[in-house]
Amino acid sequence: MNIFSENKDRMGVFSFPSPALMGVFIFSLVTSSLLPELALANQDAGITRRYKFDIKLVKMTRLCHTKSIITVNGQFPEPLVKAQECDNLVVEFVNHVKNNITIHWHGIRKLQSGWADGPAYITQCPIQTGQKLCTTSQATVYGPLIILPKSNLSYPFGKPYEEVRIIFGEWWNADPEAVISQALQTGAGPNVSDAYTINGLPGPLYNCSSKDTFKLKVKPNKTYLLRLINAAMNDELFFSIANHTITVVEVDAVYVKPFETNILLITPGQTTNVLLKTRPHFPTANFFMYARPYATGQGTFDISTVAGILEYELPNFSSLNSTSTNNLPLFKPALPPLNDTSFASNFTGKLRSLANPQFPAKVPQKVEKRFFFTVGLGTDPCPSNQTCQGPNNRTKFSASINNVSFVVPTPAILQVYFFGQSNGV
Repeated sequence: MNIFSENKDRMGVFSFPSPALMGVFIFSLVTSSLLPELALANQDAGITRRYKFDIKLVKMTRLCHTKSIITVNGQFPEPLVKAQECDNLVVEFVNHVKNNITIHWHGIRKLQSGWADGPAYITQCPIQTGQKLCTTSQATVYGPLIILPKSNLSYPFGKPYEEVRIIFGEWWNADPEAVISQALQTGAGPNVSDAYTINGLPGPLYNCSSKDTFKLKVKPNKTYLLRLINAAMNDELFFSIANHTITVVEVDAVYVKPFETNILLITPGQTTNVLLKTRPHFPTANFFMYARPYATGQGTFDISTVAGILEYELPNFSSLNSTSTNNLPLFKPALPPLNDTSFASNFTGKLRSLANPQFPAKVPQKVEKRFFFTVGLGTDPCPSNQTCQGPNNRTKFSASINNVSFVVPTPAILQVYFFGQSNGV
C-alpha cells in the first residue's frame, strides 16, 4: 500500500479473491505467511479483519540526520496487514498531519472501488487533516499486505521453517515533496535518495549507519521463505546473498515454476517470494546480502548499494560468543553491472506460470485485438523564457506511454466529474 501526501467518513470493505494464492502486495503500505491465528477463519466465507491506521509525523534518524517523516502508527516501515483468502479487510485511516493523504494498494485489483485508491483528485478525494477514511505521497510511507491461502490449502512447496519480510526502500535527508517540486519546476531528473534501505535500515556501506543494519538470523539446515518487496520509488534492484542460492517460487502473488538463482531482479512495486535453504552446519562465517539498481538510458539513479547481513545462530556446543561472531569472515556477493540488460532479460525469461491442475494458467487462447505499448523516458521542449535542466538547456525530462505524457488537468478530474462539467468526457 502506498500512502501519498499532497497539500468523509466513508466505509470501504475489501473482499479478497477466491483462487488459492500466496500474495505479497505493497500498500505504499504489502502480503503472505501461515500464521496460527488465521487458521481459525471460516474456510468458505472468511472473516472481517479490522485495522486502524493513524497517519502521523515521527522524528526518525538515519545517516546521522534526524527529520520528521510521515508514518502509520509511528512505525517505519509501516505495520503489516494480513488476511486470508475470502476475508474482508476494513482499514480506518485517520490523518493527523498537515498534508492531504491518499492511499494506493499496489497489486490489488480495486474493482468498482477505484475511488479508494489514489492519486488525489484524479481517482480519489484525499483524506484531509483531522479527517478519516475507512477503506481497504509521502515517499517514505510503505508497508506489507500479506494474503494467505485458505486454511485447508497449502503452498505448492514444502512448509518453510520461518517466513521473513524483506522490504527495499529509500531514505532522503531532504523533504521528498521538495525534491519532486524542484524536478517539476526545472525539468531535471529528481535528486536521488541518500540511501537505499532494507526494512528501513541503510546498513554499513553508508556513512554513519553501521548500527542501522538489518540482520537476518538463521539456523543451519532450515528452509526460510523470504518475502521480498521493492518499495523503492523508481529503481529496479539486483539482490543477492553471498555464497547462497535461492529458489524463486512466486512473483506478484502468482506462483511460478520454481527455479534456482544466486541473483534476482525485482522491479519497483514488485514482490517476489523465494526459498532460502541454509547451510547444513554452522559455517563459521557471516554473509552480506546486497541490493543495487539496474538502470539503462538517461535519467537520475542512485547507484549506491545497500547491505544487510545473514548470520547463523551459534550452536549450543559452540565455544564462540556473540562478540567473537562479529569477527567472523564476512563474504560479499557479486552483483551484475548497473546496465546488465542481458542478465535482466535472462532472469525475467525464466518466469513461467506454475500451470498445474491446482494452479492453472487461465490464458485466453483466442486473440481478438492486439495492442502495442512503449513506456519510456523522453523529453519535452522547455517552455519559452525558461531554462530547463533536462538533457540540455532546451528540454525537460518527461515520462510517456506511446510518446504521450499525462498532464494533470485544471480543474481536477474529480472536480469536473462531481460538478457535472465533463461534457460527456
